Amino acid sequence: MKSVGLYLLILVATLPYTSAGGAASPTAMDFIRASCKATLHASLCIRCLSSYAGSIKGSDHLLAKAAISVSLNNTKSANVFISKLARITGIKPREYQAVKDCISTMTNSVAGLSQSVQELEQMARTTGNDFEWHMSNAETWVGSALTNQNICARGFDDSSMNGHVKDAVTKRMVYVSQVTSNALALVNRFAVRHRKGIHRP
Repeated sequence: MKSVGLYLLILVATLPYTSAGGAASPTAMDFIRASCKATLHASLCIRCLSSYAGSIKGSDHLLAKAAISVSLNNTKSANVFISKLARITGIKPREYQAVKDCISTMTNSVAGLSQSVQELEQMARTTGNDFEWHMSNAETWVGSALTNQNICARGFDDSSMNGHVKDAVTKRMVYVSQVTSNALALVNRFAVRHRKGIHRP
């Protein structure tokens, strides 16, 4: 019989990390809404970034950084959740191996997103070729993080693992990968707008 702990973990599987924040002005929210149109999951993008609208102040750079920070926080939370699954009794051997593999890829995802935040911080202090170098690095790191998240989810594709553990991990990873996809789209948007000279610092 599976432990109560497993079911408690499953219960909170779809509760994503959220950031507290005050109400934003209509103008600040207009910028968030317009920017999120560049993403695949615009409604989620707006919901995740609305609490940052006031501090972003219409800056493409700060918007990209906030989007990556949201992705990083959610990825860390998902990694903690998945790590707890590996310690629960009653998990099937194939599920356990998939969870262990997922922990590895999610750890890499956290590292990539952390590195991308650092690259964006470096951008604020550089110009010209150095700026482009950091921009390219940030795009690469976020893209790599998204790839690792997708690898984690694919580890549970086999129908032999159908059940609570697979459902919990899959739901969590769908959310996290959507948030990261949005972050990548906003980083790419920032890059394009910067190269065209139409971005806001």
